[in-house]
Amino acid sequence: MMLEKLTQLWGVSGQEEEVAAFIIKNAADNVDEIKQDAVGNLFLLKRGCGTEKKKIMVSAHMDEIGLCVVRILDNGLLKVKQIGGLSAFVIYMNRVRFKNGITGVIACDRNIQDIKDADIRELYVDIGVSSREDAEKYVKVGDCAVIQGEFEHAAGDCVLAKAFDDRVACSILMETIKEMQTPYHDIYFTFTVQEEVGLRGATVAAERIQPDLGIAVDITRSFDLPGEDYGNPVLGKGVAIKVSDGSVLCDHEWTCKLRDIAEENGIPFQMDALYAGGTDIGAIMKSGKGVKTLGLSIPTRYGHTPNNMIHKKDIAACKELLKVFLEKEIKIETEKTWK
Repeated sequence: MMLEKLTQLWGVSGQEEEVAAFIIKNAADNVDEIKQDAVGNLFLLKRGCGTEKKKIMVSAHMDEIGLCVVRILDNGLLKVKQIGGLSAFVIYMNRVRFKNGITGVIACDRNIQDIKDADIRELYVDIGVSSREDAEKYVKVGDCAVIQGEFEHAAGDCVLAKAFDDRVACSILMETIKEMQTPYHDIYFTFTVQEEVGLRGATVAAERIQPDLGIAVDITRSFDLPGEDYGNPVLGKGVAIKVSDGSVLCDHEWTCKLRDIAEENGIPFQMDALYAGGTDIGAIMKSGKGVKTLGLSIPTRYGHTPNNMIHKKDIAACKELLKVFLEKEIKIETEKTWK
């Protein structure tokens, strides 16, 4: 299963090479051009057949959250900092894996109950040695690790794993590339880097492409748990069409069009006015002279933990809506002139 393989790849922000290689290997036969820029963004172009075609950028980020070693103590324990949004409460007593395969466990300098602000500086990683000299045989300062989270099938057509943020979107883009008919517009399927540390890859990628329309596919919060009532999407009710989040207000006209297309094609969907967070479209919208943007998301429980939970029906709905939308002969107007 492609999604399972993608989640288990090692790809902390800034070191997404393993993910990029997998995408190239499995999608190369279905696109017209593949390029990679200096920072690691991957561009897979599917050329359109339209006489008035424009450029549509569809983005999913390859990176995942993780930890970076900042100091090796005399007793061999590793002090770490977070890469991306991680809470000490969430990752305490979980396992990590370094790029070279070395594993360790995350523990705490004190009782975890005594940490008031979930500060990562209170944690350490134990790789099973007892001295700095022994630790340095396996790990160096600056080495990074990802949080372990195996892919599992849960009940109710749900799946669990690390890194659904945003490997589920990478999977959706790859399957869309394979299944869709020749598009009207040029579609730049863009797999970005360093989203989790500030939308950095998308910022560079959008400036390179200069798209006429931008679409980001990512996860969103699922508001179907105790205490989670400040939002709309839930597991199993369809793809979430983004209205807004902490980084962007999506183009209203195009968001309505996307909703109408979902209704016309019987694709289950939910509207998502997220109160915080952000995706690649926050960077795409502000690029160049400004870009109209849309967002599609997969409702997710327990995001930014080792145990993300998503529903297979939502994945299928997201893929179908993206495919139908990209195959349409839609007119994209980027600016208006009155005089």
